[in-house]
Amino acid sequence: MKYNKKLQKRLNISINEYKDYYLSIENELKIADNKFGKFINISNDEKEYYRIYFNNSKEEITKNYLEDKNKPNLIQIIINNKVKSFKKLFYKCNCINQIIFCKTFINTNITDMSEMFSGCTSLKEIDISNLDTNNAKLMNSMFYDCSSLKELYVSNFNTNNVINMNRLFSGCSSLKELNVSNFNTNNVTDMSYMFSGNLLLKELNLSNFNTKKVNKMSWMFAGCSLLIKLNISNFITNNVNDMAYMFYRCCSLKELNVSNFNTNNVTNMSQMFSGCSSLKELNLANFNMSKVNNYYLMLYGCSDEVIKKIKKNNKNIIFNMMM
Repeated sequence: MKYNKKLQKRLNISINEYKDYYLSIENELKIADNKFGKFINISNDEKEYYRIYFNNSKEEITKNYLEDKNKPNLIQIIINNKVKSFKKLFYKCNCINQIIFCKTFINTNITDMSEMFSGCTSLKEIDISNLDTNNAKLMNSMFYDCSSLKELYVSNFNTNNVINMNRLFSGCSSLKELNVSNFNTNNVTDMSYMFSGNLLLKELNLSNFNTKKVNKMSWMFAGCSLLIKLNISNFITNNVNDMAYMFYRCCSLKELNVSNFNTNNVTNMSQMFSGCSSLKELNLANFNMSKVNNYYLMLYGCSDEVIKKIKKNNKNIIFNMMM
């Protein structure tokens, strides 16, 4: 293969250190391999491309390369600045344990980050401080099943345009802390499964969340078994229609304030509080269940004391299917 000498000279320099490299990619990067390894082009919905670069690979790279047991030492990503989708960029990359976006990583056009790191079960460290989320609309399943991550810093995320946060942090079972206090959720419509399966989280402060447009909250905190403090006091649920399994098996919660919930449009509350065995009190006095057609085992596993109080304050509710 005939090499572009100018390009080859640039490739001798670390791509991470070459500030203007990304500007020349579309015009110069025509060859399929170089002294560092091979490239692979992956198409997205806009029929543009991005290239994943492996610095220690000598064999042919296929789309399934990252599912292979061979572990690359370093992965560098070179992005065409017309690309708008990072969907499934690292999907099920079980061989990766570290991902770092360098300072020269610049792309402000990305609108789709859904499933971006989904299934990266070996990922232990990720630095996304340079990831530009200004135009992102889809973040569903972005970190889904990143079960080895012990730290995840998303406080710099701009979520002004995001509409879907379904399963965003679901299955991040090793996280002990998660700060989403800077999240702007004004446009989000789906929060189902958002924090489900976060087994080690003890506290979540969502007092800043604007949930006016949200219509799905099912399984939102399901399986957060060590969660002790959960601040959802400012949740607006006027448009929510599904709350099934919302607090399922949140067995360490002693307090839960849902007194402000507007349930006028909710149709499904199946197992909503099932397994919340540590609750001392649960105020459902303002719950309108006129449209609810499924409340199966809604209060299953709640203490007798809590159920007695609920029955006393909600005489019009039929409890035979709830327990």
